[in-house]
Amino acid sequence: MPSIDLEYPKQPYSKVNRYDSRASYALETIHSIVNTCPIVHVSFTVPDSPFPTILPMIGQMGSFARPSADTGDVLELYLHGYVSSRIINMSRKANGSSSGESSSAGQEEEEGLPICVAASHVDGLVLALTPNSHSYNYRSAVLFGRAAPVTDAAEKLYAMELITDGVARDRWRHTRVPPNAAEMQSTSVLRVRIAAGSAKVRSGMPNDDRADREDGALLDRVWTGVVPIHYAMGEPLPGPYNRVEQTPQYLDEFRMDFNRDSKDAALEAATKPMKAAKGKHDD
Repeated sequence: MPSIDLEYPKQPYSKVNRYDSRASYALETIHSIVNTCPIVHVSFTVPDSPFPTILPMIGQMGSFARPSADTGDVLELYLHGYVSSRIINMSRKANGSSSGESSSAGQEEEEGLPICVAASHVDGLVLALTPNSHSYNYRSAVLFGRAAPVTDAAEKLYAMELITDGVARDRWRHTRVPPNAAEMQSTSVLRVRIAAGSAKVRSGMPNDDRADREDGALLDRVWTGVVPIHYAMGEPLPGPYNRVEQTPQYLDEFRMDFNRDSKDAALEAATKPMKAAKGKHDD
């Protein structure tokens, strides 16, 4: 963990404007949201298309140069993809990999496909006295960066292990590894160098207008509060050719920890007071 809390620079495209009291630019906050999200949504622009493209993908924050770095450190985002997918091909072309041309240091910094990455958790339904005051408790993060294919074999293996263990903790070493040549050839990994990022978090109970809170008949008639929401992993179901009688200990421990942490996060979000917001209603 760094000795100081690192933050992403505030850029015009990354700054939170509405309810900015809920904003965070801290690397720890943003990276934690991304790394605990089972799916991230990646958007990019396709030439000759009238619409932006957005894809659900699997990814994890990490550092090949500093494998022991934690979520509060400067990290890169690794995304898993198929070798001939559109985003991989576009990233390859944007990085100049196909031409093999060299660039100056300043140009290298700008190489890669510009992308945006979004990750979101919903921690609760916030049920208020009026529909307009209803909300969610949530944690959301957006990253802005440039994606390029990982070409170094060692870094690619690092990223594949990082992403696999992000799906299920400690899973990589309990499978048939390393991947064979065909698997390595058909799989691509994108490295995203992050230029900026921001998070937005809501927690706490409903916040109705004073007039509604002073309406005794309304208070007697309408239930208000928070319904916590959290992911829960169920009992593992053996596959048709599974021959291992007992669920592995590492998998049981991961499932128990995941369920406990998810529930705790939702309950904490429900009971943690929010800072005063500038407006009356949530986004």
